Amino acid sequence: MLLRVLLAGSGGQGVLTMGNVLGNASMLDNYHVTYLPSYGAAMRGGTANCTLCISDEEIASPVASAPDVLVVMNQPSMLSFISRLEPGGQLLYNADLVDLVPERGDIELYAAPANTIARDMGNERAANMVILGALIKMTTIIKVETIISSIEMMMGSKKKLAETSVKAIQAGYDGFPF
Repeated sequence: MLLRVLLAGSGGQGVLTMGNVLGNASMLDNYHVTYLPSYGAAMRGGTANCTLCISDEEIASPVASAPDVLVVMNQPSMLSFISRLEPGGQLLYNADLVDLVPERGDIELYAAPANTIARDMGNERAANMVILGALIKMTTIIKVETIISSIEMMMGSKKKLAETSVKAIQAGYDGFPF
C-alpha cells in the first residue's frame, strides 16, 4: 500500500502543521512516511503545501508529483494543484474558501465546510484540523486515536491548543459521511 497525499493552502492556514501531524501519526501506526514541506517567501498569505507518502513498505521516492489524495484549503491552491491529482484520485476541499472546482470527470470530490465547523466550535483557526479529521476518515488508513496521540505529542505543552485541535479533528471526523 502506498498513499500519496498533497496538502495545499496559503501560509497561516496550518497546511504544514496538518502534514506534520499526519506524518507523525503515520509513524506511530508503524508506516513508512516521507514529508516534504514547501512554502513561498511570505510566511502568511504566500503559498504553502506539503506532500506525504505513507506506505507499509519502504518508500523509494518522497516525491508525490501525482498524488492519490489532494486537500486544498483555498481557491488559488485548487487552481494550482487540481491538474496534478491522479485520475481516480480523491479531492477534499474547504468549501468555505473554494468557490470554483474545475471540471474533471475522473476524480471523486468531497466538500468540507471547514471554516464554518471551526467557527461553530469557537475557533476558526482550527479549520485545518477539521479538514484533517475529514481526511483521516476519508482515507481510513490512520486511526483517529492515533491522530489524537500525535497532536498530544506535538502540542502537549500547549494544552489549550492541543484541546482545540483534538476537538476540531473529532468534529471533522464525525461531520462527514464518507
